[in-house]
Amino acid sequence: MKPANGNIFKNIPAIIPEELFENLIDRETLKIERIVSHGHSTPIGEWYDQSWDEWVLLLQGEALLGYEDGSKVKLQMGDYVFIPAHIRHRVEWTQPEFNTVWLAITFGLI
Repeated sequence: MKPANGNIFKNIPAIIPEELFENLIDRETLKIERIVSHGHSTPIGEWYDQSWDEWVLLLQGEALLGYEDGSKVKLQMGDYVFIPAHIRHRVEWTQPEFNTVWLAITFGLI
């Protein structure tokens, strides 16, 4: 395997019809990905219910996460959240006029 490098804020398309997911590292038990949202949210009634733990850092923009128990977490630049496996959650809102850039680290993949 050879070294890789890049810039988390570069090469983002001008128009993003759907959230952009880009794997930066993808291994059997670890994945690091860049996610770019631009006014995107999880469709009403849909939930993420993942079989792995996830740690997410909001690098740019703002977002609102919702959990099945009704709680919500507003994220601003620099905020992070840890979401254990099988905690149902959804993206309620991201800024519509500005790219929201996330760094998601998932681990314990089955």
